[in-house]
Amino acid sequence: METITNSLQRIIPREANGKILKPYQGAFNNLGGGNRAAPPIPVSRPARISKQTKLCKDIREAIEKSGLANGDTISFHHHLRNGDAVVNLVMNEIAAMGFKDLILAPSALFPVHQPLIELIEQGVIRRIEGSMNGPIGKFVSLGGMLPDIPILRSHGGRARAIEDGDLHIDVAFIAAPTADDYGNAYGSLGKSACGPLAYSHIDSIYADQVVVITDNLVAYPCIPHSIPATHVDWVVNIDQIGDADKIVSGTTRITKSPTRLLIAKYAVEIIEKSGLLKPGFSFQTGAGGISLAVTKYLGELMAEKNITASFITGGITKYAVDLLHQGLVGSLFDVQVFDTASIQSLHEDPAHWETPVTYYANYHSKGCLVDRQDIGFLGATEVDIDFNVNVNTHSDGYLLHGIGGHLDVAAGVNLSMILIPSYRKRIPVIRDSVTTVTAPGETIDAIVTEQGISFNPSTEMGRILNENLKNSNLPVMSISELKRKVENITGIPQAPQLSDEIIALIEYRDGTIIDAVRKVIP
Repeated sequence: METITNSLQRIIPREANGKILKPYQGAFNNLGGGNRAAPPIPVSRPARISKQTKLCKDIREAIEKSGLANGDTISFHHHLRNGDAVVNLVMNEIAAMGFKDLILAPSALFPVHQPLIELIEQGVIRRIEGSMNGPIGKFVSLGGMLPDIPILRSHGGRARAIEDGDLHIDVAFIAAPTADDYGNAYGSLGKSACGPLAYSHIDSIYADQVVVITDNLVAYPCIPHSIPATHVDWVVNIDQIGDADKIVSGTTRITKSPTRLLIAKYAVEIIEKSGLLKPGFSFQTGAGGISLAVTKYLGELMAEKNITASFITGGITKYAVDLLHQGLVGSLFDVQVFDTASIQSLHEDPAHWETPVTYYANYHSKGCLVDRQDIGFLGATEVDIDFNVNVNTHSDGYLLHGIGGHLDVAAGVNLSMILIPSYRKRIPVIRDSVTTVTAPGETIDAIVTEQGISFNPSTEMGRILNENLKNSNLPVMSISELKRKVENITGIPQAPQLSDEIIALIEYRDGTIIDAVRKVIP
């Protein structure tokens, strides 16, 4: 395989899956331009002439009517998370019908989708273009994905790829907690309610065929709806699209770890000293324990200082909803939810808005939301002395996580912070060089651990923070000093055993390749 080197000195293939690859050349080097891909012109099916209904008797009939063929690309969303039943149901039916060489383009896969490994081995699936969490990622790490190389994209990067024509979807299968027989679909009502259907909105526009699969068929019209009938070709009503207990949590909980709570307190103090904490500021939240703690502590500080934020984006939890209902935040931009309180809020509160992913994080859109955002606090599996961040592979090299909106937020916000314990299971998270680069160091302003805080001298915000906090009580130090401090506790870890074989590509939000993932030698 012929290889080339990108601007981060990462070796990537020159060509993969029949396409010449573009090497990453900087976070803001490829600004877009040109023409978007054109959505298909649908075939009109006036009911008074055709007498045809969109409602199919089962999944097989919908697949047949979609015109699916060998080698096609099919997509799914992951709003049902580890409670999803639709991906496995559809893929098993596709396998039973004898289809081969399909490209699977989900917004993400979860451990519940482990049965897909057998379909990969059978040749039903030849490539995955999407994030892989858990068993499938481990399978790929050991060289199980043949013959093509999987491609991982961020949420915004996936929307960009679809709109730019890099990822063409032949058939999109959209799990919908509620829908009518004409295809209007909604996510916040029904026994399998998941909140937004934001990940699938772009699929519904650009896919050649769109199949909505629901377990709560309601009378027409389904109002409100997330996906309009104008985007939908076929509808299937089944018994169960997912396990409600695994789709969202009844409640999300703040970490009780003193170490992680300390990291959250450091983060809020940094925000306070950044100059960004002022009326109308905005921030990104998540569902991790540290992120929830930051949201809580930041809300308390906002109330104390009588500061109201303009908006919160991201994965929404009850802690963000509480800030909205307390009048501390003007609106919530919601791409996914993590608890039942957030689903109820999304359904009932007009200031809580379902946000299509292309609006949220598409770098080549005309109104990318993360570019209007002030603060993002993010996690990682590793960081390095150049502030590069890894969220995909562990320090043993296994590909176990997707990208999510991580690198989109890091590049868009005015202050991007990585909140991370300094070590896990005695393995330090700060390395000379990360195993895999997901987000480039030029987009990261601060690394915050319980052992110390490092600001990036290469970014404007990093320099501002270093100046503002150098005489504070916070444990500010260089990234090299922080690395040495942690290694004095843990020792120096062994590097993962990797071969030269490339088993996945990490695509940056602009369509360039930022890194390649190597096969693990067990």
